[in-house]
Amino acid sequence: MTLLLDIILVIGSIAMLWKGADWLVEAASEIAHSLKISDLIIGLTVVAFGTSAPEFAVTIRAAITGQTDISIGNVVGSNIFNLGFILGGTAMIRAIKITPKLLYRDGFFLFSVTLLIYVLFFGVNGWDIGDNISVFEGSILFLTLIGYILFLFIKKETIEETHPKSATLNSYAYFFLGLFMIVLGGHLMVEHASSLARAFGVSDWVIAVTIVAAGTSAPELATSLTAALKEKHGMAIGNLIGSDLFNLLGVLGLAGIINPTYIQADIHSSIIVLIIMVLMVLIMMRTGWRISRAEGTLLVSLNLVRWYLDFAG
Repeated sequence: MTLLLDIILVIGSIAMLWKGADWLVEAASEIAHSLKISDLIIGLTVVAFGTSAPEFAVTIRAAITGQTDISIGNVVGSNIFNLGFILGGTAMIRAIKITPKLLYRDGFFLFSVTLLIYVLFFGVNGWDIGDNISVFEGSILFLTLIGYILFLFIKKETIEETHPKSATLNSYAYFFLGLFMIVLGGHLMVEHASSLARAFGVSDWVIAVTIVAAGTSAPELATSLTAALKEKHGMAIGNLIGSDLFNLLGVLGLAGIINPTYIQADIHSSIIVLIIMVLMVLIMMRTGWRISRAEGTLLVSLNLVRWYLDFAG
């Protein structure tokens, strides 16, 4: 009976995360467009924050309760999931156009941040920084995110697309309602995914980088797919790059500030996979300034292999 209840609540939490993020993103988008901000900047910031809210909720909750496997595993798994299944799956349905600015400014910044995370976790050339994310390191990550957001808004771009709706009182109501559903859904996800992991003899780490990561990445999937189908390519991929940056800098940074997060050795291979995935996406973005359906298929295939290896291990 307990197992059935866990399954029902995990499914329910995913539904809450999805719908809550949907309301949050739509409302935030209307508010942002009322301020005359371009779709690319919205994708990289407001929409990315909204779709990263489940990762914030799950990871911060896990950090507070000391469940570091889920805290870090959720971020790493979500980022790989974003670039593999979501970006790849979206490109399989419709090729995504890329701009030089998106590649050279935002794409390379994501790659640099991913390498920084590796150095903070494991050091380089024998330089051992430590085996946890300290309050100091967490603060550096979080402040880097704040600086990046300020830079984007100071260097505002010309609006290329318009939004059919302006912000209303309902926009603000849905924003806060969506945020509440995401926080509650994140709490339920951590509690009952952990219970399922123990029941099936699967480690918290594997559950975090697969099932929990997929559940919390659901808003990114809905947002990017919808944006691509509506020919809003900047928002489609900007949402994913921005979400990955929010995860690495904001979520991990805040988790480190709240509770210094211990780094386990088995995270090493997943970080390497993430670095390779980001580099592959950058190369795909540059070849023809688009991510084609064939490239999308490759990204999805690589993620399927990774999932198999995670479970097999």
